[in-house]
Amino acid sequence: MCEFCTKHGEGRKWYLEMSNYAGDLLHAQLSASEQQITASKTRFEWTDRFWQGFVMPAITGITPVTELATFAAQSPEDAKVEHCGQVLPIEDVERVLGMVDSITRMPCGCRYYSTGLTDKRYCFGLGIDRWGVLGRFPEAASSLEVLDRQEALRIIRGYDEEGLFHSIWTGVTPYVIGVCNCDRDCGAYQGYLANPGSQDFFRAEYVGVIDWDRCTGCKSCMSQCQFGSLHYSSALGKVAIEPAHCFGCGVCRASCPNDAIALIPRELQPVAAGIWH
Repeated sequence: MCEFCTKHGEGRKWYLEMSNYAGDLLHAQLSASEQQITASKTRFEWTDRFWQGFVMPAITGITPVTELATFAAQSPEDAKVEHCGQVLPIEDVERVLGMVDSITRMPCGCRYYSTGLTDKRYCFGLGIDRWGVLGRFPEAASSLEVLDRQEALRIIRGYDEEGLFHSIWTGVTPYVIGVCNCDRDCGAYQGYLANPGSQDFFRAEYVGVIDWDRCTGCKSCMSQCQFGSLHYSSALGKVAIEPAHCFGCGVCRASCPNDAIALIPRELQPVAAGIWH
């Protein structure tokens, strides 16, 4: 398991630990080192700045996204403290949505920054009613969709089929603030992979495997992979997954007409075990 599971999940998946969603954590005083890294006294203060510097620009288009530049300049270790994520397959997204009491779909600051388009609602805030922002920014109301679990999951499953990978994010670790649905327009993806820099998200707790008895070599899965972990063997007429490159998002499965792709725990794949970045 990734280091967050050891530090923040008592050896279990950290994002399935209920205490990491608690209101008490949101309002708790941060340690001196956390305050230095985040420039905030509490997670509540941090989320307010995040809202105004990342979410509001994506709604109004009036001001530039300021938080992305801050995150891009951070060291990987500081990112783990302030704003860090992990890739999740759709099964774990479903588990997360089953744990929270409010889900709000909202515009993505990354998409505004990378495309210039506002109101692109790829982000799902978890428990943002506790942040005190709903109702305080009337100009944002039309861009915020408060959803039940079934509707949120229906939308995210659609993203899965489209080939967007899912990720879960902290707002001063280990407090969980939301689930995102990402492609190459994502600021974290661009900073980490397209333009190698800050490593601010972990790979999933899983890796993909292909059942060659079921694989027909149709290549449908290859267009779904955002991480370049799939390759086709002309000689064999099959597709294979390179486990050292696989991020374990599982979106390739949605396009396979033969159910030939599955996920297994990362620790069971010797080549991928221990590879988190």
